[in-house]
Amino acid sequence: MDARPPVQPSRTAIGYWDAARTADAWAELMRRLGYERFGAHGNDAGAIVSPLLGRRHGDQVIGVHVNQILSFPSGDPAEFEGLSPQDMEYLGFLQSFVEHAVHDRAQQAQPQTLAHALADSPAGQLAWIGQLLGGVPDPDLILTNATIYWLTNTAASSARFSYENHHGAKETEPTTFPMGLASFAYDFRPLRRFAERDHANIVSWNEYDRGSHWAAHDAPDLLIDDIRGFFRKLT
Repeated sequence: MDARPPVQPSRTAIGYWDAARTADAWAELMRRLGYERFGAHGNDAGAIVSPLLGRRHGDQVIGVHVNQILSFPSGDPAEFEGLSPQDMEYLGFLQSFVEHAVHDRAQQAQPQTLAHALADSPAGQLAWIGQLLGGVPDPDLILTNATIYWLTNTAASSARFSYENHHGAKETEPTTFPMGLASFAYDFRPLRRFAERDHANIVSWNEYDRGSHWAAHDAPDLLIDDIRGFFRKLT
């Protein structure tokens, strides 16, 4: 028997809920909450949305702090000239990270196929979330995360986020708002050359020798101090 309460169809059933539209919704939420100016922090999908929030709502956003700057090689061979051995090591890790992210490629291609299976089986939903959050040390957090998706029946809208981002329009001009990066040891490291190509006002760049893609859970002290240090620079 389905243990979920009846829910209304997700508003994202109308489509086109990509990162840009999500950023607009966040800005509207902050406006309705009474915040005329605010800062943003993002990790994983939040590292996609938060820079768009700064790009599209610069009159509200004082700065954007992220754990990943998603700036990749364009394919131009000239971009690789003069890279250090460490830079090449970072590129190798980045390639392996992207190749491992099969969930993202599957959701970009056929989000509804996955959604039917995940919405039909709580065990499947838990397995899917458990694989994605496998490095998180707190099992209660993994269970809570999977439960939220199951009870709200949002596997489909979540998967379509990747599809919409992949097929939507791409920004090409560099951002100009203040940006800060906290990069952790067991996450992929962005190359500064590519990051500065896409973001013209990086004011803080720190790399740490511990922490993972889920640094809020395995290196919260480093992350909190970095966020505080970044926004103090802006005040």
